[in-house]
Amino acid sequence: MNLRRPTLLAGTLLAAMAFASASSAQDAVIHAGRLIDGVLAQPRAKVSILIHDGKVAAVEPGFVSPKGAEIVDLSDATVMPGFIDAHVHITAKLPSSANATEDWLTHSDIDRGFDGAKFARAMLQQGFTAARDVGGGPETVALRAAINDGRVLGPRLWVALEPLGPTAGHGDNRSGLDPQLSHPGWDNGIVDTAEQARLRVREHQRRGANLIKIMPSGGIASTGDDPRQQLMTDAEISTAISTAHSLGMKVAAHAYGSESIAAAVRAHVDSIEHGSFATAETFALMKANGTYLVPTLTVFEVFFQVARDHPELLRPGTAAKEMANDLLPKKNFPNALKSGVKIVYGTDLGEGVHSTEFRLLIEGGMTPMEAITAATRTAAELLGASDRIGSVQAGRYADLVAVAGDPLQTPELLGKISFVMKGGQIVRRNGAATGVE
Repeated sequence: MNLRRPTLLAGTLLAAMAFASASSAQDAVIHAGRLIDGVLAQPRAKVSILIHDGKVAAVEPGFVSPKGAEIVDLSDATVMPGFIDAHVHITAKLPSSANATEDWLTHSDIDRGFDGAKFARAMLQQGFTAARDVGGGPETVALRAAINDGRVLGPRLWVALEPLGPTAGHGDNRSGLDPQLSHPGWDNGIVDTAEQARLRVREHQRRGANLIKIMPSGGIASTGDDPRQQLMTDAEISTAISTAHSLGMKVAAHAYGSESIAAAVRAHVDSIEHGSFATAETFALMKANGTYLVPTLTVFEVFFQVARDHPELLRPGTAAKEMANDLLPKKNFPNALKSGVKIVYGTDLGEGVHSTEFRLLIEGGMTPMEAITAATRTAAELLGASDRIGSVQAGRYADLVAVAGDPLQTPELLGKISFVMKGGQIVRRNGAATGVE
């Protein structure tokens, strides 16, 4: 016998009564044919999601219609929590859109901010109501503020500023350029000592970052460094992480090879970004420490195609690295999955199709439900925002998406979002933007 059931039912009825008595223009009820709520392992059939003041007030069985509330009929659809892309660069163009070096040197942070506003709007229309930007500049902080103030439509943003890494590392913007070229902002992420790492983290927090990104390893899309090498020292990594944690900020670590991954995990990093060349031992270490993996399979597919077809668009000397490395992450992903490490959805895109990662995760061995969970509940856990997003339950933001069918049977539907609500505001209905500003 479930002795708690009367209490739970009473709580639901009280929430519904409060909803009905406090009806306003923001009140709505969604009749969901199926609900994947980010809590239960199986979908729920025929439920009503009561929304008040931008948040979920209650989820009730059956289709109820409180007086004065707008009824949103999604009785033939599957409703889910708004998706979370936990690895974006919101102002970044696709590598096929422009010559990377030319674009970098001929555009300002203001230009990139306008690009970010465009890409943020598109991301929201694709069903991504929250995102973690893991490496930008002042334009990303400004964009987050504009979204929060309602001046720009876009996902809720968690923002890191310039990734922290060493001279000649993956985040050094001077690499591959004329040594005489300089820009005041190019040093904002350079870390060459442990004390410099401490100072940079504090500076970034002062400038508006609410998370930190570090670059323990080299990269692929950067000139002159090796993605398999650890380039930050253990002391630099540890100091950056401990300083960020003391300020209440989480830390994401760009790391490809086992050495750099292990160094970051031992220093209690919150997530490993990419982790593409990790071994079984590395994954076991991550699992033992509760470290999240954000595999970002999408970016490798995107860059491989450009390296193959238009290498001249990439940064100097990087096309060969893309061709040599971009097919490997997809091959190694099943090993990550088998290890039991916690996997979070992330694309490494700004411009582009953010739903691509669903296909790649499922091709790598995830079930559709596991892929959806990676983009909702688990992503919210990584962000430290489970009390606000990532599930459909009372007290969470009314960030919801829907597809016309069952994505567990037809996962392609995850790229065909018919309905998007963010904070109780409908921004997409019947497969088209609503024109809400």
